[in-house]
Amino acid sequence: METAIKNLQDAELEYYPDFLTKEEADRLLRFLLESDSWRQDKIKLFGKEVLQPRLTILFGESGNTYKYSGLEMSPEPFPDIIKTLKYKCEEESNGIKFNICLANLYRNGDDSMGWHADDEKELGSNPVIASISLGAERVFHLKHKKLQNAKHKINLLHGSLLVMKGTTQEFWKHQLPKTKKIIAPRVNLTFRKII
Repeated sequence: METAIKNLQDAELEYYPDFLTKEEADRLLRFLLESDSWRQDKIKLFGKEVLQPRLTILFGESGNTYKYSGLEMSPEPFPDIIKTLKYKCEEESNGIKFNICLANLYRNGDDSMGWHADDEKELGSNPVIASISLGAERVFHLKHKKLQNAKHKINLLHGSLLVMKGTTQEFWKHQLPKTKKIIAPRVNLTFRKII
């Protein structure tokens, strides 16, 4: 069941806490945790090269490289289980045809994602991002780029879907901060369309 997130100026967010059944989410999490394709790349942060505080895999259609923070990734082909999920996300995203999926593995609460917007040039203007959460529940933070008091938090549940669209990436940043409370892994699958 969808929960529209209201009263966020300049943003369009939809949250589906029960997007996947527990069995579907458990199976997907197991599949991803057993993958040996996870890698920890270096990115440029404030002019310095640092290891990302998480592991990543890029799935996608061939020829669709993805660039962010000075890093260029080439995709592995979509496994069937991820392709099936892609189709399901496309149905909930008004028929957007996603052609890549960036997977992030947060091994525990020490792994994180800093403040950023998914506003890379190859995603075009007003990109739609469909984000699946698996494993440990983590709190997703949003803040407006110009309005200091415009902030929001969402507790992302195992098997949930968060769709960000409209002008969300233009006006808002988001992060997944470190937390001492979490020791279990979390995997996040973010479906995107490179144009």
